[in-house]
Amino acid sequence: MKHISPFPRRVREFEHVLVPMPDGCRLAARIWLPEDAESDPVPAILEYIPYRKNDLTAERDASMHPYLAGHGYAVVRLDLRGAGDSEGLMLDEYLPIELDDGRHAIEWISKQPWCDGAVGMVGISWGGFNGLQVAALQPPALKAVISICSTDDRYADDVHYMGGCLLAEQLSWASIMFGRNTLPPDPRHRPDSWRAMWQERLEKSGLWLKNWLAHQRRDAFWEHGSVCEDYSKVKVPVYAVSGWADGYCRTVFRLMENLSGPRKGLVGPWSHKYPHLGAPGPAIGFLQESLRWWDHWLKGRDTGIMDEPMLRLFMQHGDPPAPWYESRSGHWVAEPSWPSPNVTRRPWLLGAGGALRGTGAVEPAVFEHRSPLWVGMGAGKWCSYAQRGDQPADQRADDAGSLCFESPVLDEPVDIAGDARLTLHLAVDQPLAQVAARLVDVAPDGAASRVAFGILNLAHRDSHASPTPLVPGEPVTVFVPFKPVATRFESGHRIRLALSTSYFPMTWPSPRAVTMTLFTAGCILELPVRQSTREDRELAPFAEPEGAPPLDIETIRAPDERWRVIHEVHRGAVCLEVGDGSGTFRIKSNDLTVHNQGYESYRVAGDDPTTATGEVTWEHAMSRDDWSIRTVTRTQLSADADDFVIEARLEAYEGDELAHEASWRERIPRDHV
Repeated sequence: MKHISPFPRRVREFEHVLVPMPDGCRLAARIWLPEDAESDPVPAILEYIPYRKNDLTAERDASMHPYLAGHGYAVVRLDLRGAGDSEGLMLDEYLPIELDDGRHAIEWISKQPWCDGAVGMVGISWGGFNGLQVAALQPPALKAVISICSTDDRYADDVHYMGGCLLAEQLSWASIMFGRNTLPPDPRHRPDSWRAMWQERLEKSGLWLKNWLAHQRRDAFWEHGSVCEDYSKVKVPVYAVSGWADGYCRTVFRLMENLSGPRKGLVGPWSHKYPHLGAPGPAIGFLQESLRWWDHWLKGRDTGIMDEPMLRLFMQHGDPPAPWYESRSGHWVAEPSWPSPNVTRRPWLLGAGGALRGTGAVEPAVFEHRSPLWVGMGAGKWCSYAQRGDQPADQRADDAGSLCFESPVLDEPVDIAGDARLTLHLAVDQPLAQVAARLVDVAPDGAASRVAFGILNLAHRDSHASPTPLVPGEPVTVFVPFKPVATRFESGHRIRLALSTSYFPMTWPSPRAVTMTLFTAGCILELPVRQSTREDRELAPFAEPEGAPPLDIETIRAPDERWRVIHEVHRGAVCLEVGDGSGTFRIKSNDLTVHNQGYESYRVAGDDPTTATGEVTWEHAMSRDDWSIRTVTRTQLSADADDFVIEARLEAYEGDELAHEASWRERIPRDHV
């Protein structure tokens, strides 16, 4: 990234500003704005997230927000109620009080002497979610949104459930927030109240995993905050952004299809990252792209951004499979709308001998298949963060335990863009079962890259709101939706469809081992085949990434990052172990030393799904001078045939003394999962 300084306008920063809410609660903000903004007011851009403005996002914020401020915007980085230095409690994601606070914060910002009355919202993940959710409340001062790596559907397209199956990502994410919710305000900003605020958080923040597991089907709990319930409520212009390695790319396509107002979409090769920090690369000059958007909608300048195609996609080429990429090969393509006039759904038939044919007839066949429970250990994370190991590895191991159908060698490249669709005609021997489907690019040497996948809890075949068990042995026809992708199957490669009856730890296994009978006569795979266009060739390239000068940070200890699969041959078990975190570092500007390190493990043994367990531990620590705190959180999830079982523990220390401890053990009935 190219670091830019000085900017067109000199910037001043306010490290700690309290924003009042109507009920008396005060939220903590960090604000960057042009030095002369009070005499020459500017539009404002709000990022509204719980990730602690003073420490956990300080490095990332330093590259973004001064840059935007230096180009004529007031940037407000606001911590949610109960997070960082903000007062109150944060009891779950996207609660009504959070969205109301966001609406009131926009009103407060719009009335400040340095703001000209126009406000935009930008955010990735949580901040992308609530940007859409607050937009649906229609605060008058909110004029436009950039929503990155977000969702419009909290049940079907978030870390909690996919296709009605429980994602292990739910345990991972709940455990991350469990740890972060134990952190206190910074005593430098809250010298008299930090300890009382900390104690309240430790005692009352709750066990979010219990909340989420109590809602295993689509209900009012998930409908709240899902703007897909009524797209018409979002009236402001929306720029939706994601990446193929991100968990949320499907949202971009739905927003382009369903929003009625001005909108643009962008999907790159990236994981869960801002595109100017995009990994896998190529990263792009997204801050410059953002300025074009904000200048158009907040300053009324004709930047040409709305004259360009509605949707821009990175067409990935056939790179060898790898669990981590520095960069992906490919090219950008343009779509005037979505659904696209350039995409045609073409059927591929499944047949005897594992045939997958796009032309001609196939001989029908009947297959019986039960996947070993280790299938899925090569899946990577549902949502990649560009960490080494968290993208899908070579699929040959997982495919060996799956039912596979494969095309002949391709005579010419096949480009697809969008979501593949799979219809299966099958029967199972249990009332509760799942099927995972993977679209795989097979190179001439046999290397196998997963390019897209879909998962379906078969009890949810007709409805996520009203699941119904299957009748063992009775054939049913089901539809399995895939995550979208734009990718090229190169000539000389093959297209493979791999099916499995489990996909752990991506999804939690069904209560009992399942044998599936597949009747290929009723099975069709539809691929969204795309034709290249003149507009593709005429696309102007993105600028190179730019940002503000980096935050001055001293690295004390690097994080322990790991991603390894361990086969316990003597026990017939397999385990995935993950290490994650930021290590230990000191922020020189506020002399705060921060430590965070997490470990996850997922294990299953033999042919018994009830042996599946997941365990996550996080340690957080902060110190300055003679002040220090440390917290340790542990969460374990297991299940028998009837219930999920959560065991959790929290320990918090001030200095060397235990300040608080708590334990939980919860049993939650399985609801068709």
